[in-house]
Amino acid sequence: MKLLVTGGAGFIGSAVVRLAVARGHTVVNLDALTYSANLANVASVADSPSYAFVQADIRDRAAVDAIFAAHRPDIVLHLAAESHVDRSIDAPSDFIDTNITGTFNMLEAARKYWVAEGLRECFRFHHVSTDEVFGSLPADPDLQFTENTPYDPRSPYSASKAASDHLVRAWYETYGLPVVLSNCSNNYGPYHFPEKLIPVIILSALSGKPLPIYGDGSNIRDWLYVEDHADALLLVATKGTPGRSYNIGGENERTNLQLVQTICAILDRLHPRAAGRYADLITFVADRPGHDARYAIDPTRIRTELGWRPSVSVEEGLERTVLWYVENRDWWRPLLTRHGVGQRLGTAKPTT
Repeated sequence: MKLLVTGGAGFIGSAVVRLAVARGHTVVNLDALTYSANLANVASVADSPSYAFVQADIRDRAAVDAIFAAHRPDIVLHLAAESHVDRSIDAPSDFIDTNITGTFNMLEAARKYWVAEGLRECFRFHHVSTDEVFGSLPADPDLQFTENTPYDPRSPYSASKAASDHLVRAWYETYGLPVVLSNCSNNYGPYHFPEKLIPVIILSALSGKPLPIYGDGSNIRDWLYVEDHADALLLVATKGTPGRSYNIGGENERTNLQLVQTICAILDRLHPRAAGRYADLITFVADRPGHDARYAIDPTRIRTELGWRPSVSVEEGLERTVLWYVENRDWWRPLLTRHGVGQRLGTAKPTT
């Protein structure tokens, strides 16, 4: 089976590419190679005869059309997106252009190709989204996001992803394009670009710098190991019912403070400080504007319909992740010089 993966040099996309090639699929990786992309993420499959890389931007409709015509995929896994909430606060236009206009281009190119191919029943367009489109939950553990939860995005990033989700559903209802959607919880693991919480904490700790936590650290997220997510995405893409959406959760809720404390404890064991404990470096900083209190996914549908559930606990996944960053300094050191990395972003205040 031939897969067209957009954003395949990014964090989640590269995990999908590596796993798909390992399982015998042919993969075409479409990536614009923006600031958070890294071809080192797919170096392990770069020489495989089942892998091809095409540098292109999903905002370039002509380039996308040409890729469909040249490679004739069976399945599209659309992961290319601007995804960092803090950056969306500072520069929302990038998120509108890529996440909304880019998704529109992908849908139209896919529709044109699908029609030209005779409306093949096996074709799928899998749009990968986030649980952030659902807004914020209270602390009540009985409340979780389901596929029927009304959308309530609260940041430019989540609003742009919500818009792209609506476009995908509209192309199914209006044109019959065989789409599937998935909304995931927070991912983590190897190859995570060093501007997100977990790599920021690990790399700051290794450098002896303060470990920044927004607000009082009480914000809750459901953490999903990236390789578990890649497994779920391939399952949804190949076995999901057209027109259906699937929530993919890690079943690992933690407050940000609990998460950072766990990372500190792992580092204390694997890479002790010369003096003191890593938790001594924890520093609370001004909160992000509009910071959602809690995300939590109910994964019942994907479990009952497709038989999937996560295999990696947050403790096991964090240990793997910390060890990977400790052992792969040559991967992350060059990334620290990229635009915005190591800076506090997303501090824009309302204007009057």
